[in-house]
This record gives sequence, C-alpha cells and structure tokens, in this order.
Amino acid sequence: MKTLLLLLAALIAVPATAQIDEPTKQLAHDIFKQLIEINTTDSVGNVTTASQAMAQRFRDAGFPESDIQVLGPNDRKKNLVVRVHGSGKKKPLLLIGHLDVVEARREDWTTDPFQFVEKDGYFYGRGTQDMKDGDAILVATLIRFKQEGFIPDRDLILALTADEEGGQSNGVNWLLKNHRDLLDAEFVINTDDINVWTQNRKPLAVEITAGEKIYSDFQLSVTDAGGHSSLPHAKNPIYELSQALLRLQQHPFPVEISDVTRAYYEEMSKIETGQRSTDMNATLKTPPDQAAAARLSQDVNDNAILHTTCVTTKVTGGHANNALPQRAEAIVNCRILPGHSKQEIHDALVRIVNDPAVAVRYVTDSFKVSETVPGNPVFTPYPLRADVMSAVQKVTKEVWPGTPVFPSMARGASDGIYTSAAGMPTYIVAGVAIDRYDDREHGRDERVPIESFYRGLDFNYRFLKTLVGGAN
Repeated sequence: MKTLLLLLAALIAVPATAQIDEPTKQLAHDIFKQLIEINTTDSVGNVTTASQAMAQRFRDAGFPESDIQVLGPNDRKKNLVVRVHGSGKKKPLLLIGHLDVVEARREDWTTDPFQFVEKDGYFYGRGTQDMKDGDAILVATLIRFKQEGFIPDRDLILALTADEEGGQSNGVNWLLKNHRDLLDAEFVINTDDINVWTQNRKPLAVEITAGEKIYSDFQLSVTDAGGHSSLPHAKNPIYELSQALLRLQQHPFPVEISDVTRAYYEEMSKIETGQRSTDMNATLKTPPDQAAAARLSQDVNDNAILHTTCVTTKVTGGHANNALPQRAEAIVNCRILPGHSKQEIHDALVRIVNDPAVAVRYVTDSFKVSETVPGNPVFTPYPLRADVMSAVQKVTKEVWPGTPVFPSMARGASDGIYTSAAGMPTYIVAGVAIDRYDDREHGRDERVPIESFYRGLDFNYRFLKTLVGGAN
C-alpha cells in the first residue's frame, strides 16, 4: 500500500511525459549533442562552426539557401539568421538565442564540459542550461514546422548569435547595426533564461520575462611605487583595494519596485507561505518595508530582483613574492536595474569606495579599460503583450496544468537589451523546467533534466504555433 501511495503521489506531482513524435525527439537530441560538443567559448572556441552546423541542418531540411545567412565581423564570430516565410498577415516575429558559452575548465568538472554526457536522468555539458538547450529546441521546432508544411501568419526569423557571454563581437548588436533588415520584426521572443521553476520535480511557476537588467563591468585599481618586501609601509595597493571591495560588499543598492516586479511578487506571495509570503507583501508597500526587503534579499534570486547588484568577479595584484605590490586591480560586474545609466552606477561606485587612491574605470565589451563611460539607452520595460501572455497561459494549462503564469524581471541581462533598445519589444519565454535549487548556469557540472528538455521541446512547439497562428 505504501509503495502504491508513493507512486500515486509522484504521478500527481509530475505531469505526464510530453507527447513528442520520435523523429522530432531524436532530431532535437542530436542537435543538442552536436552543439554542446562544439566549443564556443570566447577564448578558444568558434561560434562560426556552430552557426555553420545549424545552417546545414536547415539545408538538409529543405530550407532554400536564400533564407539561410551565416555572417559576422570575423571568421570565429559568425551568426546564423534563418527565415521561415509566413502568409504575411502580420509583421515578422524574431526569435533570438546565443550560441556562445562561458568558459569551463576540465579540472573543475566531474565530466568533460564539452562532451554531451547522459547520466542519472540528466544531460551534462557547458551550455545545457545556458543556452544550447534553447538553441536546439528552436532549430528542431522550425524544422518540424517545415516538415509539417506549417505556414505561420507571420514570418519567423531565427537569429543564433555570438558573444552574448562577453567578447568583442556581440552578434545581435552587430546584426542590428549592419543588417537591420534581416532582423526587423514587430517583437522578439528570447529563450535565454530559466522561466519554469520546479521544486522536488513539482512545477511551481511559469514566468514571462518582461524586463531585464543592463550588464556593465568596471575596473577598480590601486597603484604604488612598491619596494622591497622587508620594508612594508602604510600604502599597500592590495590592502587598499580589499578595503574598497569590502565597502562595496557591505553597501547594497536601494530596493526598487517596478510594475513588473510588483506583478511578480503579488503572484509569488500566493505561492509562498509563512514569513516569505508576508515579507513579499510588506516589500510591495509604499515605501517598501526595509526589514522585510532585507530578509527577502538573503535569497540570491530575490536580491537580484530587488536591487542593482555589483559583485567582484576577478582580482589580481602584486608581481613578485619578495616585493611590495605596485598594482592591485579587480573587476566588478554590475547588473543594473532598468531606468538607470552606466554612468550613474560608475558614480555610485566612486561614492561607495570613497577613496581617491582607488580609480574606478569602465571596461568595454572588448575588455579595454576606459576613462569614459558610454551612454546607454535608458528605457523602461515594454508592456507585456496580451498575445504572448495568453499563448503562455494556454500552453501551460496543457503542459503543466494548474501552474500559475505571471511576468518577471530577469536577474541578469541578455541580448534583449539590444533588441529592446532598437524598438522591438522583447520577452523571454523558455519552457525548460529547472529545480529552483539546481540553477547551474555559468557553474560547474552544468546540467538539465532529460525529461525537462523534451517537455521544453513540446512546450515551445505548442507555444510558437499558438502565438503566431497559421495553417498546415
């Protein structure tokens, strides 16, 4: 009896396996494996190889050469743009995803990060969560549309691009500047985030990301004449830098509640219980209850939603074991809430550091240190489109019955900052479910549940068909 009850509980907690035809399932698996095993890091990888591999997938599926473009600023950073022609009843929809991944060292992982490993119910490899799972799903879905003879009510444009994770050749930005005609669309769907959260395999919420932060790096540096290590003196660049970084760590940016954040916490407070639910409601007061916000901010996700964040990610200093340091520097990575400029955050860092010996400089996308901070478009998130919301709600009822759907703000930043700034409202919708305590983006032993990947394939196929309309 006990075994039967446990089985019934599991069946209730986890929706039935997604209904995907085997050829599509195998196609998505093979594309996913192929992408993971192409190293697309900025240091030694090659995004062009991945773009060309996916272009060949579309050629093999019967897409005409005129609808497949592989182009970019250099041999390693070429992007793929593919167009699916619709009936023209509506303006095009742009789908974006990045092919590059963050660095991964073999010695840090229990598996080879650039081998597609299947074990214990998971797919392992760099990019399994961020975001080659989404890339594989988009490619497989558009090929499936082609095989079915599906004609959407609007053109679908897919752009798989370089350098979202850093580097000198951001693909979306380059394409908008050099080939805007290829990407021009009424709005954009991006799959670069985790939008479906589970706990103990039970779906908790499906989010639609309707706003995101701005990415910015700053260098903090201290210099000195140095000298013999046997003659220490008061000014030590490493010590002064460490004190500045400590002040930064102890100084959280103010709590800010946007319309998207408010809608998110109004819904989350109904899911959460106890103190967390109470704190969410208290944080939504005007002005926010600071004690409640401080308790919420102890959770890394809530902290990222409520604040601009600046965190030290790299530190270097000194030049010899037996010499006083002549230089110490750190990279501080900031994720800036919508409505603020990079210059504002630079000036805030100077105030927080509060030490004229510590220089604060901007770091460009090409990793060059600059005395000037570039301007950036300061825009508020676009209103959530009713057709996007209704499509996600409809398909969620089919795939994860009873799971709430609501808007959210991205904890980080994505290529959506470029499309949004270009006047194309951008929303992140991704159907691959991840446990709230197993977010391994950019981390060691990145993985995605096998069942989640295939359910995400099913979700995205249904979602896109519902969103764009059309006929076979």
